[in-house]
Formats: sequence, C-alpha cells, structure tokens
Amino acid sequence: MLSHLNPPQREAVKYLDGPLLVLAGAGSGKTRVITHKIAYLIEECGYSPAHIAAITFTNKAAREMSERAAKLLHGKPSRGLTVTTFHSLGMKILRQDAARLGYKPKFSIFDSADAAGVISDILKTTDKGEIRRVQQTISLWKNSLVSPDTALKHATNDLEQQSAKIYLAYQDTLRAYQAVDFDDLIRLPVELFGAAPDVLEKWRNKLRYLLIDEYQDTNSCQYQLLRQLTGTGGAFTAVGDDDQAIYGWRGADIKNLHTLREDYDRLHVIKLEQNYRSCIRILRVANSLIANNTKLFEKKLWSDLGLGDPIHVLAAKDEEHEAESVVMRLLAHKFEHRTRFADYAILYRGNHQARVFEQHLRNDRIPYQLSGGSSFFDKTEIRDVIAYLRLLANSDDDPAFIRAATAPRKGIGTQTLEKLGTYACERHHSLFAAAFEAGAESLLGAKQFHALMEFCRFINNLQDRAEREPAAAIIDDLLKAIGYEAHLFDSEEPRAAQSKWNNVVEFAAWLSKKGEEDGKNIIELTQSIALINILENRDSDDVDAVRLSTLHAAKGLEYPHVFLVGVEEGILPHRECVEDDTKVEEERRLMYVGITRAQRGLTLSYCSKRKRGREWQACEPSRFITELAQDDLRISGRERAPEEQKTEGTARLAQMMAMLKK
Repeated sequence: MLSHLNPPQREAVKYLDGPLLVLAGAGSGKTRVITHKIAYLIEECGYSPAHIAAITFTNKAAREMSERAAKLLHGKPSRGLTVTTFHSLGMKILRQDAARLGYKPKFSIFDSADAAGVISDILKTTDKGEIRRVQQTISLWKNSLVSPDTALKHATNDLEQQSAKIYLAYQDTLRAYQAVDFDDLIRLPVELFGAAPDVLEKWRNKLRYLLIDEYQDTNSCQYQLLRQLTGTGGAFTAVGDDDQAIYGWRGADIKNLHTLREDYDRLHVIKLEQNYRSCIRILRVANSLIANNTKLFEKKLWSDLGLGDPIHVLAAKDEEHEAESVVMRLLAHKFEHRTRFADYAILYRGNHQARVFEQHLRNDRIPYQLSGGSSFFDKTEIRDVIAYLRLLANSDDDPAFIRAATAPRKGIGTQTLEKLGTYACERHHSLFAAAFEAGAESLLGAKQFHALMEFCRFINNLQDRAEREPAAAIIDDLLKAIGYEAHLFDSEEPRAAQSKWNNVVEFAAWLSKKGEEDGKNIIELTQSIALINILENRDSDDVDAVRLSTLHAAKGLEYPHVFLVGVEEGILPHRECVEDDTKVEEERRLMYVGITRAQRGLTLSYCSKRKRGREWQACEPSRFITELAQDDLRISGRERAPEEQKTEGTARLAQMMAMLKK
C-alpha cells in the first residue's frame, strides 16, 4: 500500500509515536498522505473506522478525501469513518449535546445573509458597509473566543464599545431564535467541552485519532477544539504549509504553528518538499520569492518534472492593454500547442479585476468560468423555499417565519407582523408561539387573525408529517400548497419566472434524491442544508473553459498554464497592507500560492497606469517581481524596444502560418 510513496510521505503515514506535524509544500501530495494514513490506521493498526476523523475546510475537499480513502481500502468496510469539515463536525457535536448549553437539537443555522439581517435590525440601518464591518468584527471576536461581555469590558474606544454592544444584542437575538451562525458551530462546542467534561470524554472516546488538513488555516477557536479533542496524548497528524497561510484577514492564525510546538513538546515534524505539479523554473521563482519571508520552518520545493519554459513578465500600458495582451497570448498558445481552454487560468487579487478580462474573453468568444459566483442557495426563490423548511425544523426561527409568511403573500401583511412582533417581544416568545396565544387574537382583526392561523396550522400539519414521511412527499406537497409556481408567474416576466421555477424544481429533486440516498427526512436535511454547497457539484472540470479566479479561491487548485495579472504595488501587495510587514508577508504568501498553481507555463503581468474613478494613476510593478529568480524571467511589453517586439511578433506569425500549412 505504501510502496509508491516517497520516503518522507511513507514516514508520515507510519509515524504513530505521538503528535505529528507534516509540512506539506505546494503540490507535494498532502491528500495522498492523509488518505493513506486513514487506510494504514484501519488495515495495519487495527483502528475502527468509527474512531478516526479527518477534518478539512470545504465540502469538496472532504468529499475527495473520502472517495480516495475508500479506493485505498478496496471496498473494505469504512462505516463510521468521519471525513468532514470543521463546521460539519461542530454541527454534529451540537446536534447531540447542545441541550447542555440550552439549545434544542433542531436549532437553525444562520448564513451570512441571515446574520446581516439581524445586525441590520439592531443597527437600524441598511448601510452594507457598516453592517459588513460589524459582522466581521463579531466574527473575529468569536474566532478568538471573545465573549460579548469580554469584548465590552476590554473596549478601548467608542467604536469598539458600540460593536461590543451590538455583539451582545446579536447573540441575545440568535438565542431567542434558537439559532447559531457559522462561527458558533466551532465556538459553542469549545464552550460545551469546557463546561461539560463528561461530554468531552464521550467525544474523545469516539474520535481517537485526528487528521487535520490545511492546518495553517485554523483559527484560535479551531485550534482550541483540536486541543480539547486530542488531550495531552496528541493522537493526531496535522498537515499544513506555513508558506500558504493566506487567510489571516478572516481569523486564521499562523501562530498556531508556533503554539503547536509549545503545547506538544513531543511534536515530530516531517517535511514534504518534492513537488509533483510544477516544472523546475516555476519552483525556482516560487522558492526565491518566499525566501524573503520570516521562516518558522525552512523548506525548499524541488521537482523532477524538467526545467520548463521561462517565466514571462508582461508590462502593459493599462488594464485594457493588459487584458487584450493576456487573451491574445492565451489564444496564440492554445493554437500553437493544441491545448484546451480549461488548461488556462487567469488569477487576480480582487474580484473587481475580472470585469475587463471577461469583456475581452466574450469579445473573442472564449468560454470561461468565473469562481466565487453567487451560491445556488442565495437565489431568492431558493431562500423562499428554505424558509419554510427552516420553520418546519425550528418554529422559533423568526426570520424564517417572516419570510415564509410573506412569500408568497397569504393575507398576512406588514401591520399584522408588526403587531405580532411587538406582542411576541413583550411575552418573550417566538412569533409562531405568540400567534397561538389569546392576546394575539385580541390585537388583530378577525380577517388578519384567520389568515395567520391558517398559515400556522399549515406549518403544524407539515411538522407532524415531516419526521415520518419521505422528504420527496413533503417538498412536493409544500410547493403545491403554497402555490409557489403561480406566485412566480404572477410576479415575474414569463422567461424569468420559468427560470426561477426550474431552479425550485431542481432544488426539490435534489432534496428528494438526497433524502432517499442518505435515509434522511426533510427536517434532518434542513438541519445540514446551510453547510452544503450545491455549486461544488456543478463546477465540473469537464467544462472546457478558461478559469477566472481570485488568488484566494484558487488555493488547492492547479492548471497547466497560469496568467497572474495585476502584479503591482497597491494590488499585490494590497495598498492596505504595504505599511505592515506582517501583512506584506501574507501578501507574499498569496503571490506564492498563485505561482505554485502553475504546472508548466506562468505569465505575470502589470500595468504602468490604471484608472481609479475618472483619474489615471501611475502604477509600479510589485516588489515581489524583483524578488523572483531573475534568470528565469523574460520581460516583454513597454520596456522593450519596438524593433525587438516587431521581430518577435513576425517570427510568431511565421510559425503559426507554417502550422496552418501543415
């Protein structure tokens, strides 16, 4: 089983004498190590699959890991094996034991939009920038295990004090709704384990060996969860790369690598430095770049995949010229080498850079896929249907109640909801519970109360059926009863209505299939729906299209040929980071991630000027370009003499004409 692994990989799989940190450089086979170690623990060491957990950050990574581990086990039983994301593991723990913290098992999970709605209500503003700022502050506090009371106590200025008060009100609101947000899915298990040693012992007995993927991306809260589960013995393998730590802005803490050595004095470190992805030149420039960072662990990637092509650096006049030049080079390279569009990726620091490239790709009729598109679950029609499902699972979920009661309209107007909301607030009840009290009936007119009761009884009836009957029957009856198809065609143009209804039909079919495959009812599916991303299954590698992606979204992926664009001061590194050495180091790691996505070809580009608003601003090439191994670079563009560019262009045209004649 281990014969095709290289010596460090083999050592990492077989090492079981204590806590292990595997420093896995880009393209060095980290998933191979994790999946082989799962198989090794089961086949050679006698571990039950039910006692092993592999934890990663995305559903896609977890699914790939699970499939690869199953192949290595050659069909042998792997029932009970946990391959999951941090958030899914947290949800699993809370579903079983959240009662110890005062939550019912059917709590709701609020996504970013739900949370923003709560914060908007507290702030009494619709200013998206202000809402986002507070939301990010609360998220960072939660990831650092800072409670609302602690945040308020340690506030050093008016802004922090205001944010801490909003944090306190936000948590009170979530508790009233019996809801948690994504950050709570990690924070609350940590709180639970701290307060209930017997519950912690139960989970330690269940998860006896942990494998943690992308360890460098963990935040303080996730690290504390791992510490609690592994205890002093440290039966774990953490796999990560300090050179690819690029998520500090959302709470990931590279200091966790330092802390690991401090907390586990028996920590063994193994380095994976052989790269199976990129040619030598690409690795040389990557190594020379990252050598400028402060290093916790020294390592140097190497490859036996050949020297590869020189790294091209394209200097463009402006962003239009940059996009035109990149697309022209991409087309010429594809024509010369008979490649697929899917062999190419255009990577950039910020989403705003994509527009001009999209325009030029469309002009040349080049198919492309844009990463980070809006989620299927973010579509209005899908959120409407999910509101009903959330209410079936948790009748205390007030945001779900309001949305379900009004989409489509059922004679329950804004005034009815305002009166009910005021009454529910006075009684400290949810809207659903308050609707059944005599006081609510006296507040509302007979017509309004009748409409409200009809809606609430409909939800009650479905709740009674939801845990007994298949998901397919519930979702079909729900959609018929609320007349959602007719609602769409009454409120939209026919084409838009049909498109939205098709999405609803697809969602219902997916729920039905998932319920049948997993043996789950509609409530069990709803409880985990916030953690599932349908788009992961749609973004197929079989689609022959150029990939456009931010550098952050490209992490973990690879492409034969990469165009890394906008490599300028103020963009990469970002202008908000240039005065802070720590942030510049993270930006350098981001550039390193971009470079190491490339297998065979790499082109960097920058502009001499860009338009900001209506003004043209001069741009400088990024400092990172000067840090690359210069012997491997070939500069082209405005810095070369016109005669030289003309000669090169003529030679390339002649080469293409010769190919056409063949």
